[in-house]
Amino acid sequence: MSGPSPQRRPLSLADAGAGAVDPAPDDGTGRVRLRFLPDGAEVRVPSGTPVFDAASWNGIAIDSTCGGHGTCKKCRVRIVSGEVPVGPLDPRAFSADELREGWRLACRANARGDLVVEVPPLQTRPKAALAGVGRHVILRPAVQKRHLVLEEPTMEDQRSDLQRVLDALEDLEPHASVEMLRSLGSVLRASHFNVTAVVCDQELIDLEPGDTTARRFAIAFDLGTTTVVATLLDLESGQPVAVRSMLNRQQPYGADVITRISATMMDPDALDALRERVHETMAELVAEVCSEGDVAPREVYEITMCGNVTMMHLALGIDPEPLSMAPFVVSTHSFPEVLARDLGLSVHPRAPAFLFPSLGAYVGGDIVAGMLATGLTRDRRLRLFIDVGTNSEIALGSHERVLATAAPAGPAFEAAQIRCGMRAAPGAIEGVKLSEDGVSLDVIGDEPPVGICGSGLVDAVAELVHCGLLDHSGRFIPDEDAHRRFPGLADRLTKIGQERVFVLDWRGGQDPERSVFLSQRDVRELQFAKASIATGWSILMASLGVAPEDVSQILLAGSFGAYLSPLSAVRIGLVPKIALPRIVSAGNVAGEGAKIAALSVRERAEAYSILREVEYVELSGRSDFNDMFVDQLAFPG
Repeated sequence: MSGPSPQRRPLSLADAGAGAVDPAPDDGTGRVRLRFLPDGAEVRVPSGTPVFDAASWNGIAIDSTCGGHGTCKKCRVRIVSGEVPVGPLDPRAFSADELREGWRLACRANARGDLVVEVPPLQTRPKAALAGVGRHVILRPAVQKRHLVLEEPTMEDQRSDLQRVLDALEDLEPHASVEMLRSLGSVLRASHFNVTAVVCDQELIDLEPGDTTARRFAIAFDLGTTTVVATLLDLESGQPVAVRSMLNRQQPYGADVITRISATMMDPDALDALRERVHETMAELVAEVCSEGDVAPREVYEITMCGNVTMMHLALGIDPEPLSMAPFVVSTHSFPEVLARDLGLSVHPRAPAFLFPSLGAYVGGDIVAGMLATGLTRDRRLRLFIDVGTNSEIALGSHERVLATAAPAGPAFEAAQIRCGMRAAPGAIEGVKLSEDGVSLDVIGDEPPVGICGSGLVDAVAELVHCGLLDHSGRFIPDEDAHRRFPGLADRLTKIGQERVFVLDWRGGQDPERSVFLSQRDVRELQFAKASIATGWSILMASLGVAPEDVSQILLAGSFGAYLSPLSAVRIGLVPKIALPRIVSAGNVAGEGAKIAALSVRERAEAYSILREVEYVELSGRSDFNDMFVDQLAFPG
């Protein structure tokens, strides 16, 4: 915290053990911190998020079979510190003593302040998993195991080794590669014909000695331009075993897809180098999640992967140049069969890779995965899906019809080209509140502010517009008006050279150049970004013939969407003006979609249905785009 308001004390393990955490209630517009015991995992989520969703988004397993609808009564958690009122369903699941001890149903426990939550260990292995945004996924992974005790060959029974195995797999009809056949006979005899067959889709990929049916794993990748996330999944239970992320090692070639495509056009060796860098990133994540989950890499029998079209092209070594210029043509919407080893991954040598298809050059597999995770094409409600970023993808619709587009928002939301901008790291301002007395800052890590990240930028501008220091055209008001109307804030409105700035945190005495500030140019950068996105959803609404009041829910996706204040998003016009509870942080739905694909082949079929059913709307070249864009530059009145 900064300014006159007292600094909020961070949660610690000592606090968790003593149950002595300040609940720090929020007003519904910011973020709250949850610490999960016994592992101590700590997450930040928007205020009002159910504890079950907060855990699910972050790979923390809480038992459930009903999909978070409050009917199975299995998602039992204990609130160690913080306040969660007893809900109407809680007395049906817990005794009066248990309620007094803090036991609640996680799917009905909304986090409106900082909490410490104890999660009991799973008692059973459910055959269904909650994934995505409240999606109840029936487990039907492509990877299947069957324990076989076979009769050994005799003079009377001279069936081939392969036929002997296939005959025993009564419910499966797999094929076997020549590579598989090279080891099949020796494994059968060394194990005295007591083996486990490993089948993925229609391919027999291994025979393992003895009974190994209890261990089968997959890794789901979200291949982001900035960050790559890997989730190790237990395919028996459907639960995440380990989750790790790291910066994409392609970063030295540029922070966005356009600069990386440009690198391949300028240097003939850059494509191979970019492919190798992302392979190295993924390989390191494989090693980390397998080590953390105590899983042998050979026990990972499949990977699933989603990413934007450029990232997928670079990972496969496909020339991305056509993506960067009109008419923006992809090499393919659906990728051919790929093995994990083709991506440089040391998992099972015959493990296949499922790669999400794409809708267009700038609506890629990550957005298809996001639509899958949110059930956008299945829901009767009209919902608006926005993945906020440099290239912001937007989808609007219901089970009747869905339109999708991409809006070139630029790097403002990632705080690039912002004078004091930085990534969401310790020391970054992620939340801003203004009052007559001064400025209150929410800083990642509760450290002294050193810069401002995307969510802090949106909050700061929204607060300045709301209080009137920024007019609706995006200009700071004159100094004399500021001193007359906002005496407690006016001294922060100053100049660096000829540019007007608003100081968020004074450093170096009262020197604005050494402080963390928001400049007039920064405001303009955000205006252009939000106007591009608002133009995108406006065009989709016009195409569907609907109005903002017809939208039942807005889903803010991606890492940025997880920290974006719904109130601030409405105040700057980034999203339509609807009731705040209907604006939901969807979290990393791309990664959730990749997990769902690993857990269910049925859901993969849905991903390809999305490819067929969703209509892509190209914004570039539309005659009405520029006029609508100009109209959206102003902040709402």
